[in-house]
Amino acid sequence: MAQITMDDSGINNIQQIKEFLNTTKGLNLSLTSASVEDKYEFISKTLKKFKYFKLSRKDKGYVFEYLRRVTGYKRSHLYYLIGKLKRKGRLKRKKYKRSPSKTHRKYNSFDIKLLEKTDELHLRLSDRATKEILRREFEVFGNKDYERLKDISHSHITNLRSNPVYKNFWVNHTKKRTVPIGINQPPENYGKPGSIRVDTVHQRDIYHINAVDEVTQWQVVVVVPLISERYMIPALNLIFSQFPFVIFNFHSDRGSENINYRVAQLLSKLNIKQTKSRPRRPNDNALVETKNGSVIRKNMGWQYLPDWDEVIKLINNYYLNYFNPYLNYHRPCGYPTSIIDKRGKVKRVYYHYKVPYEYLKSLPDSEKYLKPNLSFEKLDKIAYQLSDNEFAEILRGKERELFDKIDKLLKKRESRKITKRG
Repeated sequence: MAQITMDDSGINNIQQIKEFLNTTKGLNLSLTSASVEDKYEFISKTLKKFKYFKLSRKDKGYVFEYLRRVTGYKRSHLYYLIGKLKRKGRLKRKKYKRSPSKTHRKYNSFDIKLLEKTDELHLRLSDRATKEILRREFEVFGNKDYERLKDISHSHITNLRSNPVYKNFWVNHTKKRTVPIGINQPPENYGKPGSIRVDTVHQRDIYHINAVDEVTQWQVVVVVPLISERYMIPALNLIFSQFPFVIFNFHSDRGSENINYRVAQLLSKLNIKQTKSRPRRPNDNALVETKNGSVIRKNMGWQYLPDWDEVIKLINNYYLNYFNPYLNYHRPCGYPTSIIDKRGKVKRVYYHYKVPYEYLKSLPDSEKYLKPNLSFEKLDKIAYQLSDNEFAEILRGKERELFDKIDKLLKKRESRKITKRG
């Protein structure tokens, strides 16, 4: 490394230091490439030249700022060096030499094996609980083998457990098991429709399976009496059939209704990638979570719906023929635009509102995303056959019919129970 020197022979009094500080404000004059020895020599030379320790407090401040500007040292470190020079009369860098014969290891292999044995017997308790056991072995029960371990810190117990001598032979009955289904990552849509987010909404005895496309917000809802494999597979097939485009990504939370081998087998057969939400990342499935409240709860309410076969059939027919078409052809959704505010924070604002079908049509080359047996000419007949208000009026009528039929079924069963009791 080339030697760097600082020629300050033209600076001989405090006034010249003041002028130097004013003219070099904002410039980087630190000897960052110089060695520590060169910096120490410059500090010693400057302090002796200006008789620093005999200066007034104000003049000392100018010399101190001058040294800090040139050397680049922090204030605290420069104060330490000046004090050291005053005490010892010189600044010299002390080179560290480690003695080859001196060992810094306090706990040997025997101690680590004792820790391993303790963990095996107690099924590896927390580090603080283990520390108490090691102390008691020596102080309470008089086992001299634990003399060194009696004062071990709880953090050092963790260090010894990662030592190669520690073999991890103990059995931990609470060890977590990784389920090899799905990938822990947020859904990837690549800017095209076909990446859906799925969630379950519980309404007493029935479950609404809610699926929303990430790009177009195309939404499909079905209902099942139980979130078991027996009902989930037909429900997912029904959901996939109602999307006008091919599904390539299936994202859900970590619930067992979606994270199981039957669902994974179905998705693998259909060549659909399965992803699941990451722990403590609520935004991974936020889109469908908002639809749970703003769509399903708002329309279906909170009332009791029994899990009878005839009720499930009625609701699914209502979803298939009226509710799902309403959501995708006649109910506008907000589509976010990302902007950066004055603080540099990314914020989503909602300027654009369209029905999902119109948004699907507005995508570049949107025709290529449709399933082979579909075209926009066919879908236009469904979308524009009735106006939004006309279809919504029909929907509300069918909704009242649905709940009236469910109420009649409930009263009919209740009357049968009363008759049997009588």
